[in-house]
Amino acid sequence: MTTTSEATEELGFAAALVRMSHLVQHVFADVSRDHDITPQQTQLLCILVGGPVGMTELSRLLHLERSSLTGLVDRVERRGLVSRVRDGRDRRACRVTLTDEGSRLAIESHRDVTGRLDTLAGELPDADRERLASTVTRLLAQHDTAWISHSFGEPPLG
Repeated sequence: MTTTSEATEELGFAAALVRMSHLVQHVFADVSRDHDITPQQTQLLCILVGGPVGMTELSRLLHLERSSLTGLVDRVERRGLVSRVRDGRDRRACRVTLTDEGSRLAIESHRDVTGRLDTLAGELPDADRERLASTVTRLLAQHDTAWISHSFGEPPLG
C-alpha cells in the first residue's frame, strides 16, 4: 500500500500541477455552492475585483467563446452582480463592472477561496509556502501577465 507521502513523492512536476488544479477547482466549486453561484461566475467576479474589464479581455481570461461569455455575463447581470458600461475609449465596446452587491460577493468569495487554500497548506513551513508562491507566480508571469494582474489579486478592504 502506498502512503500519502509516498504517492506525493511519485508525482512529477506536471502531474502535481494537474492534481493541484483539480484541488483548486474543487475549492472553487465548494465556495461557489456556498454562495449559490457557479464556479465560472465566481471566477468572473474575482477577476472583476480589480476593476472593470472589457468583454474581449474577459473572453481571453476565462477561455470562453464570445457567445458563452455573453451568456455568463447575462446571467450574472440578471442577478444584479454586474453591469455593462460603455467603454469611454471605444463606443462600440462595453466593460463589465461589479455592482455593490457583486463587489460584496466577489470579496467574500475571494476570501473564502484563498482562506480554504491557505488552510490546505497550513502544515507547510512558511519558507516552503513562500517558495511555492514565488515559483507559481514566475510560471504564470512567463505565460500570461494579464491573468495575474486581473485575477485573484488582493481585493480592496471594505
